[in-house]
Amino acid sequence: MEIKERASYLEFKELFSPMGCFTLQQVASGARLSVSRNTIGRWVKEHKLIRLKQNVYTFPEYLRSGDAQLYFANKMYQPSYISIHSALAFWGMIPEAVVQVTSVSSRKTAYFTNEFGQFTYHTIRSSSFFGYTIESSAFHPSWGVHIAYPEKAILDLLYLYPQYHTIEDMLGLRLDLDILKIDRLTNYTEQYGVESLKRRVEKLREAYRL
Repeated sequence: MEIKERASYLEFKELFSPMGCFTLQQVASGARLSVSRNTIGRWVKEHKLIRLKQNVYTFPEYLRSGDAQLYFANKMYQPSYISIHSALAFWGMIPEAVVQVTSVSSRKTAYFTNEFGQFTYHTIRSSSFFGYTIESSAFHPSWGVHIAYPEKAILDLLYLYPQYHTIEDMLGLRLDLDILKIDRLTNYTEQYGVESLKRRVEKLREAYRL
């Protein structure tokens, strides 16, 4: 039976830092070095680690990485992808700055707060969990961020916020639709398969003359 060496913080950081964030299960099963839960807790108190949520941790250095929170949003609650306001802001389609990181998931609604910000996960049907791509992190190219295509971000928004249903409501969103692909919007709307959503999309197209 292999006996793991007890790790120093620097050894531990060298092994786990490239992952961006990690779980206690990964520490227990995947490391060649032994690190106890008590040690992890002590490193958090010493500000050598940051707790993202229960059993998920990262390193303070990533507070300086502008898109780390998007990558962590994917990892904190799976399956999920960045969508709605955060995705629209990412693609430059809304003028407002976004405070929370908004995602969708086929799991129940969830909410987390940590040093990286606020993270909200909205529930959609499993059959509607599609229409996202993987974008490389600008700071860490090996990290892939799951984020909705612009068309899917709009559909998720209109599905989850049914109060947007008139032409005036659609114009109030102040969407910049220069990069919107009409064929993809049409196909995704059919794939969503929600009649009320189809009607709201028609109002969107009427409002922006698409």
